[in-house]
Amino acid sequence: MNFKKTLAVAFSALLLIGVLAGCGSNTATKADGKGEPAAAKSSIEEIKKRGTIRIGIFGDKPPFGYIDANGKNQGYDVFIAKRFAKDLLGDESKIEFVLLEPASRVEYLQTNKVDIILANFTVTDERKQKVDFANPYMKVALGIVSPAGEPITSVEQLKGKKLIVTKGTTAETYFTKNHPDIELLKFDQITQTFEALKDKRGAAYANDNTLLFAWAKENAGFTVGVATLGGLDTIAPAVKKGNKELLDWINTELETLGKENFIHKAYEATLKPVYGDSINPEDIVVEGGKLK
Repeated sequence: MNFKKTLAVAFSALLLIGVLAGCGSNTATKADGKGEPAAAKSSIEEIKKRGTIRIGIFGDKPPFGYIDANGKNQGYDVFIAKRFAKDLLGDESKIEFVLLEPASRVEYLQTNKVDIILANFTVTDERKQKVDFANPYMKVALGIVSPAGEPITSVEQLKGKKLIVTKGTTAETYFTKNHPDIELLKFDQITQTFEALKDKRGAAYANDNTLLFAWAKENAGFTVGVATLGGLDTIAPAVKKGNKELLDWINTELETLGKENFIHKAYEATLKPVYGDSINPEDIVVEGGKLK
């Protein structure tokens, strides 16, 4: 019996030593040999080692991020994302587009599902607590679209009616905070909100005015009765909180692209065909990452 106990104790000790040795073998040490954890590889090193950059975009928000008839990612945000991939990895095809919903943008960064968000991400103080925003590439304000036969031209007209919003958007936040008496009909997907508007489940739909201008031009019978609501906001790329290296790279990239007027080129290629001459590009485009 004593022999068995001694054997069990010895076996446990050996097992413990093995576990500790295994843990030790997985712990990097500094060059000074003090055994402190070495710094983790930079995010850019990891992206280059992986060979692709993962960029979160929308798949249902034309003309900013959408899937075309051939199953290809298209839009203003996509145009810029491809240039990021080309300049970081030498090839615009070395990009993994990750489709997401407005409400999942923060979570996708926090859980490392994407490296960068380029999905019409409006900069707000609340979001700054959760992610790091680079410099802007676009200006935006809220707007309200409604049926042309029953136009909503002021917020006061929404009293006693349902307003459609997309979850996780600045429109949802704005009305929840400033007009809690207005009933909100919320959906996860942008396509769902437009279908709800067409089905008259709500009196109007609130979202970024840049999106609504484009949608109203493509859908007869609807009008943007409230063109600007609240203050002027900016849209910017976002990275995981604390990822300063990638953040600095994006800001330098935007500044470099500004020297060739690239963001204006993105507008010409993706937004002007939709807006035509009805929108002044200077009301939307931010070149070089700097507001004028």
